[in-house]
Amino acid sequence: MNSVKKAVILAAGRGTRMRELTDELPKPMIAVRGRPILQHIVEGLRDAGVNEILLVVGYREEVVRGFFGDGRAFGVAIGYGRQVTQDGTGRVVELGRAFTGADAFILSYGDILLDPRNYGVLAAPGSEEAIISVRRNEDVSKGGAVFVDADFNLIDLREKPKPGEPTSPWYNAGVYLFRPGIYEFTARLEKSPRGEYELTDAIRALALSGKRVRAFELLGDWADVRDPEVLAELNRA
Repeated sequence: MNSVKKAVILAAGRGTRMRELTDELPKPMIAVRGRPILQHIVEGLRDAGVNEILLVVGYREEVVRGFFGDGRAFGVAIGYGRQVTQDGTGRVVELGRAFTGADAFILSYGDILLDPRNYGVLAAPGSEEAIISVRRNEDVSKGGAVFVDADFNLIDLREKPKPGEPTSPWYNAGVYLFRPGIYEFTARLEKSPRGEYELTDAIRALALSGKRVRAFELLGDWADVRDPEVLAELNRA
């Protein structure tokens, strides 16, 4: 299997929980340890051999475009897609269809920081249709609960389960490997009870269709830079 060379990074949101910190910046451009979150992601992907990146932008997109340009200064080729309507993570993935074509690709949310070694693992997949990264014992009420079998294959995925609902010790960590088959399932999405098209619904449908979706426990550090408290902790470390 050839290594993966393409990645799509979702960086269109403002990040309202960051309050005044995102008055002038989209959340992925907030600095962690002296560099924008998005720069950490781009450079980690580059060092894993991923050299073609699509940044999906929206809020204050000019900040992202002005910083990264065509990517040459960072050793990669960067293109842009624009999310016009903020209607969830499922539909926005469709913006990558022309860019990824028939190739497998890594997808990351633009506010996820992780040990760069993980990009190398995701960039060298086996025969599975998709890989979902997971962390153990995070608060699944803030994200997705990932249910796996004895071979660590995905058997179910539940977004923000409420008290009393089935749960799992495995938390959806927000970085994936997809083959183009995912688009068949994002195209069929209907709005969730939250009124959004959820990527997790497409991944769940992919797994339930009989395709193999493998879970991968991330190595080392990981952070969802979701709010000022997480940001402050990261910058103190």
